[in-house]
Amino acid sequence: MDILSIYIGYLSDLIFGDPYSFPHPVRYIGNLIRFIEKIIRKSTTTRLGLKIGGFILNILVVGVTYLITFLLLKFLKEINYYLYIIINSLIIYTTLATKCLKDEATKIYNVIKEGDIEKSRKQLSYIVGRDTKNLSKDEIVRAVIETVAENTVDGIISPMFYLFIGGAPLAMAYKAINTLDSMVGYKNEKYIDIGFASAKIDDIANFIPARLTAIFMTFATFILRLDYRSCIKIAIRDRKNHKSPNCAYPEGAVAGALNIQLGGTNYYFGEKVFKPTIGDKVREINEEDILTTNQIMYVTSFIAIIIFSMLRYGG
Repeated sequence: MDILSIYIGYLSDLIFGDPYSFPHPVRYIGNLIRFIEKIIRKSTTTRLGLKIGGFILNILVVGVTYLITFLLLKFLKEINYYLYIIINSLIIYTTLATKCLKDEATKIYNVIKEGDIEKSRKQLSYIVGRDTKNLSKDEIVRAVIETVAENTVDGIISPMFYLFIGGAPLAMAYKAINTLDSMVGYKNEKYIDIGFASAKIDDIANFIPARLTAIFMTFATFILRLDYRSCIKIAIRDRKNHKSPNCAYPEGAVAGALNIQLGGTNYYFGEKVFKPTIGDKVREINEEDILTTNQIMYVTSFIAIIIFSMLRYGG
C-alpha cells in the first residue's frame, strides 16, 4: 500500500469530485449486480432460495470486485511502478465522495435560497429514497442534512477506513458492499429476501466506521467552534433512534453540533414510515445548516485521514 496514492486520491476527490461523464467503477459493479440478480431470480422464487441467492450475490460481487482490483494493481506494480501509482490513485479517488456530497447538497441549498420549492424537491429526489413531492422547506433541509451526515460514513470514512487496512482492493470491496445495499438492500416485497444479506453485511461493514465518524465529527465541531459537547452527547444518547444500527451516530453528532432535531416521520414509496427523532429542538432548522453540515463533513474527512495515517504509518 502506498501513502502517496492515498493522498493523491483524497486530494483528487476534493478537487474534482465525480464528473458525470467519468466511467465510475460503481456503474460496472451495479451492472454486475443486476446481471447476477436476474440469474438468481430465474433460478428460484422461494423465500429461502432468494435469501440464499442474496448471500451468493454478495460473495460473487464483492469477491469479483476485490479480485479484479487486486490483480490489476499487482500486474501494474510489476510492469511499471509509476503507472501503478497513477492507477492506484485513480481507483482510490473513485472510492471517496466528499466533493460530490458537498456539491449535491449545495445545489439544493442554492435552489432553496432562490425560493423554488418545487425544484428543490426534485433535486432532493436524486439523492434520497424518501418521497419528496410534498415536503416543506424545513423537511427538505432536514433531509439534506441527514443525507450528508449519513453519507459521511459510507461515502468517506468507511472507504477510507478499509483503504488504510487493505489498500484500494479492500476499499473497492467495501464500495461493492455499499452498492449492493443501495440497490437491493430494501425491506419492501421485491427485495426483502434477496436483499437480506446485502443489508446485514452493509451494517456490519459500517459498524466501526460509523462510530469513528461520531468521534471525528466531535473533533471537527470543536475546530469549527460548534457545540462539540452536544455533538458527542446526542450521538451516544440517540444512537438507537434509527432503523439502521449505524446511521444515528453521524446524524446524532450533526444534530447535537447544530442544536437541531433530525429524524421523524417520512414517506417511502407512498408508505408512511414512523421514525424516532434525533437531537433536541433547541432552535429551528434553516437552510444555512446545510452549509455548516458540509463544513463538518470536510473537516471530519481531514481529521480521519490524518488519524488513519498516524495509526497506520506512525509506528
